[in-house]
Amino acid sequence: MLEPKRSVEHHRVIFVITVVAGCYIFSVPFLLFLLSSLCCFSLKPRSRVLFHFNSLQTLNSQIYAIAQRMGELKDTEAYEEELIDYEEEDEKAPDSAKPAAESGKKGYVGIHSSGFRDFLLKPELLRAIVDSGFEHPSEGKSYILTEDSSTTIFFASSLVQHECIPQAILGMDVICQAKSGMGKTAVFVLSTLQQIDPLPGQVAALVLCHTRELAYQICHEFERFSTYLPDIKVAVFYGGVNIKVHKELLKNECPHIVVGTPGRILALTRDKDLGLKNVRHFILDECDKMLESLDMRRDVQEIFKLTPHEKQVMMFSATLSKEIRPVCKKFMQDPMEIYVDDEAKLTLHGLVQHYIKLQESEKNRKLNDLLDALDFNQVVIFVKSVSRAAELNKLLVECNFPSICIHSGMSQEERLKRYKGFKEGRQRILVATDLVGRGIDIERVNIVINYDMPDSADTYLHRVGRAGRFGTKGLAITFVSSTADSEVLNQVQSRFEVDIKELPEQIDTSTYSKIILPFVYHCQTDRFCGVFERIYLSDRRWSS
Repeated sequence: MLEPKRSVEHHRVIFVITVVAGCYIFSVPFLLFLLSSLCCFSLKPRSRVLFHFNSLQTLNSQIYAIAQRMGELKDTEAYEEELIDYEEEDEKAPDSAKPAAESGKKGYVGIHSSGFRDFLLKPELLRAIVDSGFEHPSEGKSYILTEDSSTTIFFASSLVQHECIPQAILGMDVICQAKSGMGKTAVFVLSTLQQIDPLPGQVAALVLCHTRELAYQICHEFERFSTYLPDIKVAVFYGGVNIKVHKELLKNECPHIVVGTPGRILALTRDKDLGLKNVRHFILDECDKMLESLDMRRDVQEIFKLTPHEKQVMMFSATLSKEIRPVCKKFMQDPMEIYVDDEAKLTLHGLVQHYIKLQESEKNRKLNDLLDALDFNQVVIFVKSVSRAAELNKLLVECNFPSICIHSGMSQEERLKRYKGFKEGRQRILVATDLVGRGIDIERVNIVINYDMPDSADTYLHRVGRAGRFGTKGLAITFVSSTADSEVLNQVQSRFEVDIKELPEQIDTSTYSKIILPFVYHCQTDRFCGVFERIYLSDRRWSS
């Protein structure tokens, strides 16, 4: 039993006078009971115990978070011993989940969960999560809670699954900014699968993204986490494939979750092959990229108008400028906004960044030297055009480097084949345009080389974010060959508050090819570590 607390800073207490008195006089267990009673007062037993959450177990998590901030609880283990197990009394949430979500927007408090199980996900989802080797969500600490008129949360770190998933599964509209490689995709995949009620012939969720490779990747994530939900069907639609193939697929079996690029989705809706009148979840990944381009924004808007007014809208990106945020919010109703409070926090902690000053004519020789000297698992080399990608790849192959290239000048079948081969580790060197600069997740990539300087600081951030993902270490090297290149590099350093130094003659392999400890600590489970070893230690380079 915890000892009663004898004093409280009254100015910090925002509850009614009864709660203040209970906090001041009685023990913590009584305070928890009192808070639970107040929350559920005047509600019908069992039928309306939601109170913004899916069960009393989740409500207790919220109360615990409140008490922690008030300074009442210091011993986590002592508190957990006193919790009542409500699991057996847990009932299915009523159909009024949407109104509950709306009321929840005005009183959001972060849930301090220890694992995905605390989100009260479907057993089938939890089983798929464990199979994938994940047990604990990424988490972030917020330093500003919501006001009555908004639901904006600024995170001191950009790990947002911990805070975002509990609200997303309640049907709230969400704008989410987080650094590359920290699990934004899992937020909308898990929250959509948790809420979806598959009905024959109805599309319940629509996910739009800007490239075919990203669409394919997202579709794969939905399929992976819906392994034990066989009634849910997922399909992906993008250009470069004969539209008759997609029309035939829709004719034979209408998917419940549709992932695709705006152009192909719009073509299918115009031809009446794809109906969106039952969509309940509308999602944009890399939303800033999609809405900054006027042509793509026009397509997105036209598709959006074909969906019902009442639906959940979620948008995600690592880069959400203040200019694009109002554009995003036009698609939403009172969204929960999650932003990184400081752009300096957008850079990955495990990523080492360097530059090399050289002449344009020296790039090929220097690249060869780097590939010979660096200890890499997989490397992505970014160039600025289709022609340069093809020529550089040809040169590397001639120099006995087994590289492949991906660019928009290829057929869709060939692009997808090469992407899958690289993702599965069959090739180790990829030359690419910015086609794979955003959203693409390839676990083994630990080095990114900017053969050509990107055109903006945002593009730079997305490119280098292909390495050092999910807590691993990585290395980014940028070639600087002109005054314009130097200007972009200076913009990157100024905006993201990062000091990018010139590449030294000798670089310690351990700074970019080992696992950083916070990632291991964050996982904590033996099962996860086993999966982690299978992924990363299968190559001798990782086990040395």
